[in-house]
Amino acid sequence: VDGILGEGREMAAWGPNVVVKIPCTQAGLIAARILESEGIPTGITLIFSPSQALVAAKTGTSYLIPFVGRLDDISSFGMELIGQIREIVSNYPDFKAEVVAASLRNPLHILEAALMGVPIVTAPLSIYQQLLKHPLTDVGIQRFLQDWEKVKKS
Repeated sequence: VDGILGEGREMAAWGPNVVVKIPCTQAGLIAARILESEGIPTGITLIFSPSQALVAAKTGTSYLIPFVGRLDDISSFGMELIGQIREIVSNYPDFKAEVVAASLRNPLHILEAALMGVPIVTAPLSIYQQLLKHPLTDVGIQRFLQDWEKVKKS
């Protein structure tokens, strides 16, 4: 616990927008409660079950950070966990934690998170870029350009 507290306090001194990311372990949860009581925002990470999220939320942490992709990697439904955590948090008005859908591996993960009302997601840039892609958009642009060329010639 002391090591996490020391590192957390050091990181918090870097600036007012720093959130200390702490693993979901017994020592991590104790440290998160202490840091939050000192006004240092924390995010509990490496959450893989609803029970872990419940216990983490009870610390007063600012963020719950479950890893969707890693659950999918072991043939579990990572986005299902996000929905369960959202439900848990909404059942307790005194929980201040925001859900962060982390380790997203495809655009559908981001869309599902948005439909669930998850305010924060983390994913590689390539996944965000895929959100913009649609074959009908590309076809439409080509048609607009062709039509424009016809107008210019007339």
